[in-house]
Amino acid sequence: MQSETTAEHAHIDFEGASETIGQSLRQIWHDFLGHVALIVAGLIVLAITALIAMALRKVTHRAMRPVRIRRSLKDLAERFVVITLWVVGLLLAAMIVLPGIEPGDALAALGIGSVAVGLAFKDIFENFFAGVLILWRFPFENGDFIECDGLSGKVVDVTIRNTLLRTVEGDLVVIPNATIYKNAVDILTYEKKRRQTVIAGIAYGEKVAPAREVIRKAVESCPTVARGDGTPIEIFAQEFASSSINFEVTWWTGSTPLEQRRSRDEVVEAVKTALDEAGIEIPFPYRTLTFKQPLQLLQQRGEDGEDGEDSGHSERGET
Repeated sequence: MQSETTAEHAHIDFEGASETIGQSLRQIWHDFLGHVALIVAGLIVLAITALIAMALRKVTHRAMRPVRIRRSLKDLAERFVVITLWVVGLLLAAMIVLPGIEPGDALAALGIGSVAVGLAFKDIFENFFAGVLILWRFPFENGDFIECDGLSGKVVDVTIRNTLLRTVEGDLVVIPNATIYKNAVDILTYEKKRRQTVIAGIAYGEKVAPAREVIRKAVESCPTVARGDGTPIEIFAQEFASSSINFEVTWWTGSTPLEQRRSRDEVVEAVKTALDEAGIEIPFPYRTLTFKQPLQLLQQRGEDGEDGEDSGHSERGET
């Protein structure tokens, strides 16, 4: 009798729970249907914001074109205009979908959310602010060649988070902006001209002064070598090397890697040709061997026979 009563109460409790869940789901669905119009209106606001952002980016780009400032600053201004527009659009959409939210409450919630997101995505925001500072202050633009943290290449694009480099091998390298901001950056194309240096050696039997003049005329004859104030051709006797007297040959040429390699190739060819035509020797390395005791050379007496084999064995032994 007692077990039947317990089963009846459990059945009644189950029916009550099911009814409660059903009422909750129906209420949620009813509230959702009541907010469908607001949700659609919010989505429309976001769509309009996207269209206005695209148009505003183009208008800002055209308006900034005549302004004589760095290209990176123009890009930064365009991005800030778009970001500001999106912040306003998101706030309007939130206020439409949730009518009870006031602008001050929305801004406060946005601030608290930004702090929480900033703590959760510290590296992302670090790269973001580094990108802003790079666009604002760094002296390189798209198209410049740079070296940073062991990487070098042509700057393809500077985004808010990353800097894209195209290496001379054709690889695309993505560098976080924080890495560029925290490390030394060598801007290879900051100036239009860069200095190049090669070492040219002549034999010890040659005269230094005439050889220097031959090398100078050879370098001056190269079309890729820059001429003018601030770009001198400098040739100095550098050292007494093991088999030659070495000259340090320095000149100025274009700053891109291709211009540097092309000019080096041209100068090396011109110097080699000029020294050959002047009869000035470019020596191979010489090596002198000194033995404690004089070597005994044995002449083989015959093509065949015991003497020849012994003498050959003796020579190999001496060696």
